[in-house]
Amino acid sequence: MTLRAATATDLGPIMTLERSSFPADAWSEAMMAAELASPHGRYLVDIEGGAVVGYGGVRVVAGSADSDIQTIALAADVRGHGRGRALLRELLRTARERGARETFLEVRADNPVARALYASEGFVEVGHRPRYYQPDDVDAVVMRLDLVGWSASHRLSDSEDIAGFGPSAPRHPNPAPVSESAALGEDRS
Repeated sequence: MTLRAATATDLGPIMTLERSSFPADAWSEAMMAAELASPHGRYLVDIEGGAVVGYGGVRVVAGSADSDIQTIALAADVRGHGRGRALLRELLRTARERGARETFLEVRADNPVARALYASEGFVEVGHRPRYYQPDDVDAVVMRLDLVGWSASHRLSDSEDIAGFGPSAPRHPNPAPVSESAALGEDRS
């Protein structure tokens, strides 16, 4: 597993994963390109064998106390091995490093695997958006994480590192094993 910053050259492989992960409501190529180029976002790709097998993004507007996990998606054949958690944690670290004190996301109400992953990292449900995901008419569960508390509880030693990308295996006081067997949640606002 290698995490690195996404670049414009990753747009094609990201869009392939986007369309396979979210067939009913995939972002357009133009929308994704704008996300990758935005100074307010940070997108990461997960590389295996030279191929993009996952991606995720966070939006943190300069000077804002809050941030949003925009999207996380993994190829079906690499789910369930901690890659979604590693992507999420690196996005959360980015948000905290940029000064955010909390982060939000929306996740499909019919995706219990993603909801459990987020809850195991400390996210709590704060609301619902009826029929948010179209054309499926699926509700979104809005979740919030206190990044200050999360960051304090995930201090790591310098020896924990994935692919030179910084600490990527935070210790959690009460880790709950979660399998990412379904596509993870996304914020499609």
